[in-house]
Amino acid sequence: MEKYCIIANVEKDKDFLVSKEIKAYLEAYGKSCKILDRSNQDIEQKNKVYRYTDPVQIEEDTECILVLGGDGTLIQAARDLSGKDIPLLGVNLGTLGYLAGVEKQHILSALDQLMEDKYTLEQRMMLEGTLMRNGTVIKKDVALNDIVISRSGVLRVIDFKLYVNGEFLSLYAADGMIISTPTGSTAYNMSAGGPIISPNAELLLITPICPHTINNRSIILSAEDKITIELCKDRSGHKEERMVSFDGDNSQKAYEQDSIEICRSTKYARIIKLNKISFLEILRKKMSGNV
Repeated sequence: MEKYCIIANVEKDKDFLVSKEIKAYLEAYGKSCKILDRSNQDIEQKNKVYRYTDPVQIEEDTECILVLGGDGTLIQAARDLSGKDIPLLGVNLGTLGYLAGVEKQHILSALDQLMEDKYTLEQRMMLEGTLMRNGTVIKKDVALNDIVISRSGVLRVIDFKLYVNGEFLSLYAADGMIISTPTGSTAYNMSAGGPIISPNAELLLITPICPHTINNRSIILSAEDKITIELCKDRSGHKEERMVSFDGDNSQKAYEQDSIEICRSTKYARIIKLNKISFLEILRKKMSGNV
């Protein structure tokens, strides 16, 4: 690889110290490297939907994007750049993550591997979600981890109707609903009691949040299935707000009789893997508390 770009979480990379070290190292070997600094963008740009990265600032011939921070930073970068199809390498500046596979103390050796093209690429599926109201698209976005429908404000149970490929499956009464990818199975889904799935799989996972039922079962579907969740009328008769969130960050208000259509996105996140640490080893360390 010859041309690199760095996206940094400024809360974890103060004054871009790590970013500057990486840039200097790459340039010493004749490589090109650009550090994206959102503080240089004007106020109008900051109010756009991207969080860390304006896709316009990424040059078309960029071969690798180095994401400094943690899993959250990498997830946001993957969403911001979902149409670019550029490989991402996560550099972990916090606790052990599932996606940001390079630790701070191993950055220089990781750069050597990149420059020598000694790496593999993992292709992670993403979700596409569309919030519909009276036949009109209210919001459409992608997610690498999950799309979550939850209550907002008053603590009342939400009634959902769940359809798969247009066929009614079940009626749920719960605090919310998580639709996740295999990558997202170790995030909110896991906290809600859902199963953990290998990140290289291509499946859709539905997990209710605190369902008001004896059975608390997740449902695993084919990646080719299309999910529709219809928000039923509130039991109190009030018009209550709900929230639809994409990767826990980009949220939109929803109301009774709105529907959320979710399917596999045509876009993928391409994650660079350098080490031979398996997903199971990372999971074992997480489960043992050795982070």
